[in-house]
Amino acid sequence: MTLPQIAPDRPVLIAGPTASGKSALALRIARDQGGVVVNADAIQVYANWRILTARPSPEDEAQARHLLYGHVPGDAPYSVGQWLRDLEPILQGPDRPIIVGGTGLYFSALTEGLADIPATTPEMRARADAELRERGLAAMVEALDAESRARIDTANPMRVQRAWEVLQMTGRGIAAWQDDTPPPRLPLDRVTPILFDLPKEVLNTRIAARFQAMLEQGALDEARANEPGWSPALPSAKAIGAAELIAHLRGEMTLDKAAERATIATRQFAKRQRTWFRARMSGWHRYTPEGAAA
Repeated sequence: MTLPQIAPDRPVLIAGPTASGKSALALRIARDQGGVVVNADAIQVYANWRILTARPSPEDEAQARHLLYGHVPGDAPYSVGQWLRDLEPILQGPDRPIIVGGTGLYFSALTEGLADIPATTPEMRARADAELRERGLAAMVEALDAESRARIDTANPMRVQRAWEVLQMTGRGIAAWQDDTPPPRLPLDRVTPILFDLPKEVLNTRIAARFQAMLEQGALDEARANEPGWSPALPSAKAIGAAELIAHLRGEMTLDKAAERATIATRQFAKRQRTWFRARMSGWHRYTPEGAAA
C-alpha cells in the first residue's frame, strides 16, 4: 500500500493510530511541496503536555509552519466543534493545509459534516448526573424520544446522558439535530486522504520504543511541572502516560511500572483507533510505510 499521487494544490488529510509516523509524513510533504501542517489530535491541542503527547519538536516546527498545536490551556474543555471553528480561517488562508492526527471524529466532522448541537451547560450536566445517579440508566433511556432512542447506543451511559441533556435543553431529540447536519467543509473528493495502516506487531514495537524515547526527552520533567495542579478531571489529563508518571512522582509506583502501564494503555488506545478507522474510513488511501509491512 503505497502513497497516492499528492497534488500540491489539494488539501492533504493524514490519519492513523498513535506512533504510526503520520507527523513525519506531513512534515515531509510540507517541506517538499509547501503547505502548513495542522493538528487533528484532540490531546495535542493542550499546551501543558508537549513531550508526552508527541507534539512536533521545535526542530520540526522550524522546517514548516505548524498550527493548532498546544494552543489550549490544560484546564479548558475543547470539542470537535471548536476545532472546526479554529480550523476555518486556516482553510480560508493562502497555504495548502496538511491536516494530520489520530482523532477520527475530527476527520469525520471535516469530511462528512457535524451537527451543530448546543453544548451542555454546567447546570444541565449537574442535573443529568443527579438523574442518572438517582433514577438509573433505564429511566433515562425511557425518557428519550423514540427516534433518538433507536439511533444511539442505549447501553452507553455517556451517549444516553448526552441525548437526554440535549432533549431537556432544546426540546428536540439528538436525532433531529443530527439530521440537520450541514454539508461537510472538505469532502473526500476535494482532498488527498491518507490512512496509515501498520501491522499490529510493528505498531506495538513502535509504541514501546516511543515511550522510552519520551522519557529520554524529558517526559518525567514535564510531569513534574504538571504535578502541583494535577487532577484526573482536567481535560488534558487524558494524555496517555500522564496519570502513570504523576503516580510515580508521588511514590505510588516505580518508573518501570509506570512505563509498562502507559505502554499497555497506548497499545489499547491504538487498537481502538485502528478499529474506528477501518470501520469509518473505507474511502481513504491506505498507506503502509516502507519497512513496516512485515
